[in-house]
Amino acid sequence: MVASNRGPVSFSLSDDGALEMRRGGGGLVSGLAGVASGQDVLWVCASLGEADRTAARRAPDGRIDLAGHDTGGAAVRMLDIPAATFHRAYNAVANSTLWFVHHLLYDTPRSPHFDARARRDWQSYEAYNAAFADALARDAAQGAKAAIQDYHLSLAPRMLRDRRPDLRIVHFSHTPWAPPEYFRLLPDDIGAQVLHGILGANHAGFLTERWASAFLDCCEVVLGARVDRAARTVTCEGHTTRVGVHGLGVDGTALRERAAQQDVAERARALREQVGDRQLIVRVDRTELSKNIVRGLAAYREMLTNHPEWRGRVVHLAFAYPSRYDLPEYREYTAAVQRMAKQITEEFATATWEPLILQVNDDYPRSLAAYGLADVLLVNPIRDGMNLVAKEGPVLSERGCALVLSREAGAAAELAEDALVVNPYDVSQTAEALHQGLLMPRDQRAERCARLAFAATALPPQRWFADQLAALD
Repeated sequence: MVASNRGPVSFSLSDDGALEMRRGGGGLVSGLAGVASGQDVLWVCASLGEADRTAARRAPDGRIDLAGHDTGGAAVRMLDIPAATFHRAYNAVANSTLWFVHHLLYDTPRSPHFDARARRDWQSYEAYNAAFADALARDAAQGAKAAIQDYHLSLAPRMLRDRRPDLRIVHFSHTPWAPPEYFRLLPDDIGAQVLHGILGANHAGFLTERWASAFLDCCEVVLGARVDRAARTVTCEGHTTRVGVHGLGVDGTALRERAAQQDVAERARALREQVGDRQLIVRVDRTELSKNIVRGLAAYREMLTNHPEWRGRVVHLAFAYPSRYDLPEYREYTAAVQRMAKQITEEFATATWEPLILQVNDDYPRSLAAYGLADVLLVNPIRDGMNLVAKEGPVLSERGCALVLSREAGAAAELAEDALVVNPYDVSQTAEALHQGLLMPRDQRAERCARLAFAATALPPQRWFADQLAALD
């Protein structure tokens, strides 16, 4: 059993009311899609919108794969969770509270603000998690393994254990984990519920040692649980949970095969025609607060100011795809990205040179094409569980790209030695790293990029998932 908020497919409604299916988005889906197909796995996910809910209602008991839809070989049960419950659980709690806590995003003089409305939202989060626990409990065979994914489902392991104590449960966190002093921004009872929820699993997995250690610290400080750091176990209320680290890389073979397809080649030709023979700085991100796009653009602007020799000789391809537009903070952040991009264009553009190309329309083939063309790849998040862009770019680089990487990305634990590592808050340092990356001799850049690609593919999704299940044995 696999459980995650987002599934391998999603739906939209055409003008005539017909369902149109597309691949599910996000790094978690990318990581799971290759391992859930063709195996004895049932993937339980939520309906994210009205089209998804329509598809779930039309399918036999929500089984999308049994309704004639191409799910890539995966058996998929899509849960028809009421729209209001989903909205409060997903937007108000998961994305506006837990995400903010784990990524240290709060503007604490103003937020968070936990009042009666927040308590109502939390009740929806509990109901949302219970819907998953009910579905897993119903469908799981005796003694089966259940892999529950991410912060949306922090309560589900405990709920599932209460329903089916025979199951072996792993919970995996794809985000960072907040240190105790920040985690305790949550109301005391809610923070305890989150920790107790994950400790309902037999095994709790994290992307890096840093995030696993922060979780152990929270269990010790917030719950007073018995923590054995050598064995990496937490014992609370008579139940012991083992804590593990499972780095997530990319499937190099599958990624290269996808990048070799015609639509990617067409995007690459169009991009090359647009920028000519200039060097390219590339970033590919969702317009997400933690991705630090505005400071990245500011660093590019400062580089052009401090090193005018690059004017006319470099182009920044910034792909910033919309994210969580239901939340006002994200709408404002997208506007801030666009304002900074406009300033750069107005300040530096000439009749023959466009210094910045900002694209906000999601186009996966174009992103793959940009990876291949990049001379420098900029990945500068404020805080990130792993960041697969930092791994995909070097794998697809055609001539070898320099990677400018935030030390706060989980990927830095594996890639720092061959990346240009920066403090994500230091715009001037990031500007100089971009300059250094552009100046790096091509043979040195290619050697470093080859080592980055090797590290990026060392822990492919199949191994990452298999290691989680093996930990249950």
